[in-house]
Amino acid sequence: MNTIEDETGMASEFREAPEAVRRQAEALAEPLRGLVQRLRARSPQVVVTCARGSSAHAATFGKHLIERRFGIPVAAAAPNIATVYHRPLELSGQLFLAISQSGRSDDLIETAALARSAGALTVAMVNQTESPLAKTCEFVLPIAAGPERSVAATKSFVASLAALLRLMAEWQSDSALTAAIGRLPDRLAAASNLDWGAALDLLTTSESLVAIGRGPTLAIAREAALKLKETCDLHAEAFSGAEFRHGPIALVSTRFPILMFLPTDEAATGLPGLAADLNQKGARVFVAAPDGALPALPHDHPDTDAICLIQSFYGFLVRLAARRGMDIDQPRHLQKVTRTR
Repeated sequence: MNTIEDETGMASEFREAPEAVRRQAEALAEPLRGLVQRLRARSPQVVVTCARGSSAHAATFGKHLIERRFGIPVAAAAPNIATVYHRPLELSGQLFLAISQSGRSDDLIETAALARSAGALTVAMVNQTESPLAKTCEFVLPIAAGPERSVAATKSFVASLAALLRLMAEWQSDSALTAAIGRLPDRLAAASNLDWGAALDLLTTSESLVAIGRGPTLAIAREAALKLKETCDLHAEAFSGAEFRHGPIALVSTRFPILMFLPTDEAATGLPGLAADLNQKGARVFVAAPDGALPALPHDHPDTDAICLIQSFYGFLVRLAARRGMDIDQPRHLQKVTRTR
């Protein structure tokens, strides 16, 4: 395994996430105050998110946070309603949250424009604050990840999750969450160095696997599955622990590895039992938890604990791609900015 000094591209870029999370506090302070003032003055009844790729997984994390903390339903927009069918949605007074690294995908921009014209409170959570998406929305929340050169997003994903947590903490005046976010950069740095080598041999030769999460870790499982496709040429699908029992469990066999990202809140209930059941059925289950085959940091806060799991996974991903003979910085058929309508 390369030393940090020898690493380039994504192998070094994911390690920049702790500092990105640290510096975004200042970048987000003022825009968050203005946005939260509006949200408190008129609380939305519905939140609509709009995102693609890793940013869509960040939106899944946001859905979990908003629904659990505020009881406000969160739905993902279908951008083709705007770009193909040109049908505005009835969003007057509701919150429209677009999440993007580049802010240059036409479908997100057009959907945000229609949402704003329909009277929605539009927010762009972006890394590129001068992007067309940022200019389309009323509020701009800087992810502040800094330049990300690798095709596969890592630090911008982590920074997006941290920005969502900062929004929750400000909106809800949650001092415990604010304190946990303050500890997050150091915990991310520690998570970067955890050794998930126990899964290397089997996943090096695998053709397919499942990633399982629930609650705050469902978004983590989805992101892990996407990254395995992008960088390792390894087919992976993500499910919630509950959803997996409704059909996909029929896929389980002795040659079918499973990555389970264990949450540290009530959502963990039932997952250890599922892992035991899957092991009994012949699956090789790798649980990411403090006492799991894939080590995790000691519990701190359930929402920041989830972010630390993806940081550890990114470190593992670099090693797995190398073992599978893949160039992690040049995934085939992909480019850094994907523009769709």
